[in-house]
Amino acid sequence: MNKTVSELLTFGPVPSRRLGRSLGINNIPPKFCSYSCLYCQVGRTAHKEVGLRTFYQPDEILQAAKEQISAAQAAGEKVDYLTFVPDGEPTLDMHLGETIDLLRSLNIRIAVISNASLIWRDDVQTILNKADLVSLKVDTVNDALWHKINQPHESLKLTKILQGIGKFAEQYPGELITETMLLAGINDTREAVSGVADFLEEVQPANAYVAVPTRPTAEVNISSPSEEVIVQAYNIFSEKLAHVEYLIGYEGSAFAFTGDIEQDLLSITAVHPMREDAVNEMLLKAGLSWDVIQTMLDSNKLKKVEFAGKIFYMRQLPVN
Repeated sequence: MNKTVSELLTFGPVPSRRLGRSLGINNIPPKFCSYSCLYCQVGRTAHKEVGLRTFYQPDEILQAAKEQISAAQAAGEKVDYLTFVPDGEPTLDMHLGETIDLLRSLNIRIAVISNASLIWRDDVQTILNKADLVSLKVDTVNDALWHKINQPHESLKLTKILQGIGKFAEQYPGELITETMLLAGINDTREAVSGVADFLEEVQPANAYVAVPTRPTAEVNISSPSEEVIVQAYNIFSEKLAHVEYLIGYEGSAFAFTGDIEQDLLSITAVHPMREDAVNEMLLKAGLSWDVIQTMLDSNKLKKVEFAGKIFYMRQLPVN
């Protein structure tokens, strides 16, 4: 396997606020997606599309996962989930189901984090049924807000997506969770939040997460609602749903170190920007100095981004 491709296919394990220690699987290259969300941490969508196709071969992903798990275990790192959380929408991968089948041999639970845009398709529902946990995005049920926030492919229809979520929830055998990203001054009004809560009451996810941006966003001037507004949203959700949690805090700095500091940093920050204190902690684990980071910055492998008063480090992705 091409080393560069292999390095980009997996990352972590990283601390996940939903999944414990999550080893990420990056089955979509930057950035092929059906949405171009204002808040996306990967950046604007370069290739907006909805057709399923081949990006990587399933055996490539299996081999990359085996190597990453082996390195993590050698470093004493636990892996709770293998999580499809790529640089785009994971269900665009026509081999996703086959890949999940292959990964079953590793005896680790499998999760898929999806924007739900293709959930109305029967074949996509069949594929997602193979996962132990599926997370679906529901930022709004208002068509105008949906177009503003998620900037969908022109062929998509919100009504079909919402209907698809409902149909999927009725028959999915695994754990279904939802995530709603609140953006200040956009979808954080009582009316907007209540609309989502009413819809999720019908879906009844195992857990409904109320999220706010905690990492650098694709578009500027995107910010979190005030604490008062977040509490209001939580209360509105809680009136309709049994299990509601915040996704508003920092997930911690316990990132994995598998032996190659540069590779670990590049693989993690390709899809998961790291806060400066997390980078410092990884350097301490490796017994290395900040010179490593400065060299990566100077060679344009990493970039430094300030967001919400904190410094983050991200992999410098290619511009297509």
